Amino acid sequence: MAANQSERALVDEWRDVLALHARTTCELDRALHPYGLGASDFEVLDVLAEGAAEDGPGSWRVQELAGRVHLSQSALSRTVARLEKDGLVLRGMCAEDRRGVQVKLTEKGLARHAEVRPLQREVLIRMLDRSS
Repeated sequence: MAANQSERALVDEWRDVLALHARTTCELDRALHPYGLGASDFEVLDVLAEGAAEDGPGSWRVQELAGRVHLSQSALSRTVARLEKDGLVLRGMCAEDRRGVQVKLTEKGLARHAEVRPLQREVLIRMLDRSS
């Protein structure tokens, strides 16, 4: 009986995590929509901005980016293509391995990230019940 209760509690906790993720993603999508972004779009911009070097935005291989933003390779490819179409990122061949693709934040992408970052953080604070 105790094992069943423990398992039930585990499953309930997992479902609570999934529900929080879904609610937060919806809220982020709603807040970012006026800026032409969704939650996944912003997450890609955010990771690229965090990797920025002093002399400008850094670039990430698509495989590295996929691990950081928790999107499948195909979902990330679609997201990057959309961001590239909007002029927010550039895609190019990896210098070290010409089979790889690198993604780099453009100046426009950096500016959009800076503009929207406070809004995204505000949503996270509210949804994750953080006071600061």
